[in-house]
Amino acid sequence: MQPIISISNVSKTYATGFEALKSISLDIKRGEIFALLGPNGAGKTTLISIICGIVTASTGQVLADGHDIVRDYRAARSKIGLVPQELTTDAFETVFDTVSFSRGLFGKPRNPAHIEKVLRDLSLWDKRNNKIMTLSGGMKRRVLIAKALSHEPQILFLDEPTAGVDVELRRDMWNMVRDLRETGVTIILTTHYIEEAEEMADRIGVINGGELILVENKAELMRKLGKKEMLLHLDQPLQAVPASLAEFDLHLARDGHELIYVYDTQGERTGITTLLRGLADEGIRFRDIETRQSSLEDIFISLVKDRT
Repeated sequence: MQPIISISNVSKTYATGFEALKSISLDIKRGEIFALLGPNGAGKTTLISIICGIVTASTGQVLADGHDIVRDYRAARSKIGLVPQELTTDAFETVFDTVSFSRGLFGKPRNPAHIEKVLRDLSLWDKRNNKIMTLSGGMKRRVLIAKALSHEPQILFLDEPTAGVDVELRRDMWNMVRDLRETGVTIILTTHYIEEAEEMADRIGVINGGELILVENKAELMRKLGKKEMLLHLDQPLQAVPASLAEFDLHLARDGHELIYVYDTQGERTGITTLLRGLADEGIRFRDIETRQSSLEDIFISLVKDRT
């Protein structure tokens, strides 16, 4: 199946000489949720701005549903909805009017029924006659999403969509994103909240210093790069790890009451059997064993650290 977004050798160098993006190539699959992770200044927003036609790439090509974003701008842009980071809305307009106006900007005919559906889906229908200036920050962010969906795009970009919103609203937005995906909309998400990507994404891209350093299916990424920790809850606290167990790189925690062993789930041998034998030889007894899988945040930090 043809990707809904195809990015080929896209780079961006500003007049100051700053190289924001370095030859990015990426295909986004139709109907997936793709999360783009990276620290501040990594190039996430620059890449989105290029795809949406807001910033011009120095080199490369972007196709949106087969349309070149430069040569066929109108057709390409009509496929895309963008929810920016900034809460920029028309303060004195009503919710209904500002969302309807956004639809008109894309040359779409009036469709009050569609606008009503979007507002209801975003729990904004009761606020339809309220002026934007009277809304809370969370409601204003919902309005931005409604504006992005007003012209029925097939691709939706969410640039830090839940920054600064409360946990309940964040969960509501996650549910809304899943519902949109069920209707066939492709979602591209940038976020600082690792749990957001872990909760929703099908695939993860990691960008750092303007380079796309990894693109992987989320589950496969965690399988390949994830590590497990084994926590042994000791009967008696240890002052130090015995020298005979140095090869296992063990760490003491909770004032010597816990012994932590980190092992690679993909290795030929985990070393657990040998470790347990060594503990028995040293007379170290434990009352419980607990294992813990590394999170996507652990993996992300490790990846970025390796590139710096």
